[in-house]
Amino acid sequence: MEFRRLGRSGLTVSEISYGNWLTHGSQVEEEQAAACVRAALDAGITTFDTADVYANTAAESVLGRALAGQRRESLEILTKVFWPTGPKGPNDQGLGRKHIIESANASLKRLRTDYVDVYQAHRFDRTVPLEETMLAFAELVRQGKALYIGVSEWTAEQITRGAALARELRVPFISNQPQYSMLWRVIEPQVIPASEREGLGQIVFSPIAQGVLTGKYLPGQPVPDGSRATDESGKNFVGRWLRDDILERVQQLKPLAAEAGLSLAQLAVAWVLQNENVSSAIIGASRPEQVTENVKASGVVLEKSLLDKIDAVLDDIVVTDPRLTQTP
Repeated sequence: MEFRRLGRSGLTVSEISYGNWLTHGSQVEEEQAAACVRAALDAGITTFDTADVYANTAAESVLGRALAGQRRESLEILTKVFWPTGPKGPNDQGLGRKHIIESANASLKRLRTDYVDVYQAHRFDRTVPLEETMLAFAELVRQGKALYIGVSEWTAEQITRGAALARELRVPFISNQPQYSMLWRVIEPQVIPASEREGLGQIVFSPIAQGVLTGKYLPGQPVPDGSRATDESGKNFVGRWLRDDILERVQQLKPLAAEAGLSLAQLAVAWVLQNENVSSAIIGASRPEQVTENVKASGVVLEKSLLDKIDAVLDDIVVTDPRLTQTP
């Protein structure tokens, strides 16, 4: 496993992180989830990402139990706040002070830790003054409950505004967690330049496009049983890629992966790591062997000629419009 700094901060993260968005507490039984976490630890992964909304708080609890007994200082644990949780009352969502403080305390209990390394705003909240949001995050940092703060799926303009307030409040604002893959590149035109200016690194999710870039979804064929396309919480997300024209292009990537001595999934993870502003790529897993296989993308350097061939294959199906950043 290789390691990178998260933005311009002093925090080091594993190039590949383990995330439990669609697995722990929902798609995968706890014993299997714990086995995946053990496989991640065995592979050298030290960075673990979750959120209170995943499986309506259950994913944090599963991860907390799976990491119990590990040396806390040797891990980087990240979680997020924004989406509705619990009974979903009027203050059970968003980035108001009440929800942020209460959610952070609840997340720490579920994760069985006194602090998280990075506490992230899961989306931008247009209904709350940004000053209130950043002040609440700053308080958590000063209390030692969060060492750093970050965001997820913020636009370039929102990142710039947040960074200005973070400087004023003297709190470390260090990361953005966007969707990023060979197919979905909306952060490249604006978000990455803004992040580079402000010192943020990207911890990207869905580098394999919810499994589409493994090549397991075939044009003209039904989706495999047990895949994320059959999971209630994942099928809407992956559905955008299940067009035959896209799946045919993905199949054309297989010889390019073979040329690099990689599986198609490894190629997809290695591809996002070629971007210098990407600090870590999040992988999920329903089986330990998926973790073992995908971590082999760490440290891989792809030749420019190969990157050019990938672009030529995907060409007009790549999504780059920065207006599609997923802010409510």
